[in-house]
Amino acid sequence: MSLSIEGVRIPDTALAREITELVRDTESPLLFHHSSRVYYFGALAGTHCGLAFDAELLYAGAMFHDMGLTSQHSSATERFEVDGANVARDFLRAHGIAQSDIDTVWTAIALHTTPGIPRHMHPVIALVTAGVEMDVLGLAYDRYSDAEREAIVRAHPRSEHFKEDIIQTFYNGIRHKPETTFGNVKGDVLADKDAHFVRGNFCYAIRHSPWAG
Repeated sequence: MSLSIEGVRIPDTALAREITELVRDTESPLLFHHSSRVYYFGALAGTHCGLAFDAELLYAGAMFHDMGLTSQHSSATERFEVDGANVARDFLRAHGIAQSDIDTVWTAIALHTTPGIPRHMHPVIALVTAGVEMDVLGLAYDRYSDAEREAIVRAHPRSEHFKEDIIQTFYNGIRHKPETTFGNVKGDVLADKDAHFVRGNFCYAIRHSPWAG
């Protein structure tokens, strides 16, 4: 039986079980447990806010969101987020999922590293990003109770040095295609025109998140 917190649990469906098996067999334990935590944190965020969401679609988005970092699914030219979204799209299409639902999951995965946009979109899109931001950066850390955090981490442990491990995993997954890291052009403009501009740093944010380890 899967972990249940405030009624949040992994959907007990054939589709969810196949997703679990595929992701567990493809990703490292680090990414598998991270993706599982993303689901729980995202679903709890939705529950806390009273959002209505499809748990099965949220589970698909959470579990596939980092598949583009694996050697099996890392393309030569696409952003890793797009690679993961494409894996989810192909899987869901093969299982007869409606195209509108596939599009929602695809977008949730493709945008999960683009802060400030997903929260204005479909609940599944918003909640995948919310789960990622909580588990990696500790955003909204205090909105989860100690009991919630501890139960999730007990079921899906964080490695002792998770922060450095996840940074290294990102590096390993994208170092062969640095051109795909081009992103927020506004930062480039500010850096060019404002001598006092200080660019935000993802790795710094990870290392200084409220999470231990």
